[in-house]
Amino acid sequence: MSYEVTRLDDLDRIPVGETGLEWRPIRRRFGLRAFGMNAYSSSRAGGEIVEEHTEEQLGHEEVYVVVRGHATFHLDGDDVDAPAGTLVVLRDPSVKRQATAVDADTLVLAVGGKPGEAFTPSAWESYFSAAPLAKEGRYEEAIQLMETDAEQHGEKPAFLYNLACFEALGGRHEEAVAHLLQAVEAAPRFAKWAKTDSDLESVRDDPRVADALDKHGS
Repeated sequence: MSYEVTRLDDLDRIPVGETGLEWRPIRRRFGLRAFGMNAYSSSRAGGEIVEEHTEEQLGHEEVYVVVRGHATFHLDGDDVDAPAGTLVVLRDPSVKRQATAVDADTLVLAVGGKPGEAFTPSAWESYFSAAPLAKEGRYEEAIQLMETDAEQHGEKPAFLYNLACFEALGGRHEEAVAHLLQAVEAAPRFAKWAKTDSDLESVRDDPRVADALDKHGS
C-alpha cells in the first residue's frame, strides 16, 4: 500500500503498569523507520499519561502534542499546564519528564529521535507489547513475541532482562537464567532489580544467578 489511514481512537490500547497509562503504538503498528511516534492516553483523570523518564540513554529530542483533554507536564520539578493544543518541546534529553491527565480521556501524541542519526526502534516497544500477554498468563505468546524481535534487540540488556522475566514465569528455567546473566553482565544495574523482582522468583535461587546478583548487585 502506498498509504494508510486510521484514527487515533482505532489504535490498540496497551496498559502500562497500574497508573492508568495506555500506550497506543504508531511506529510499531505501521512499521515506521524514520522516527519514533506513539500516542498515550489515560484511563482516568489523575492517571499517568507520560511515564517519568529522561532520554539521556537514547539521546532523543521529543515533542509532545496534547491532542485532546487536558494534561499537566512535570518537567525537572516544574508543573506545566497543558490543555488541548499544547506542544511541549524537549530538546535536552536530560530533562526529567512526566505527565498526568487532568481530564479523563486525555490523549497525547509523542514524536522523537536522535539528531544526526538514523532512527532505530527502542527495545521497550517489545516488552510493553508482551507484558499484557504475560499478565494474562499467556507466557508462551509473550516469549514468542519477544523472540520475533530478538534479531533487532537481542543484545540490549533491557530486552534480555524482560525476556528472562517472561521465560521465568513460563517455566523456561535455563533460558531465563542465560538471558538474565547476559543482562546483568552487560548492565549491572539490573542485578538490583533482579534481587526483588517477583517475576524472577523461580530462578533467583539458582547458584549461577545468586552468584551474579552478589557480584553485581552491591
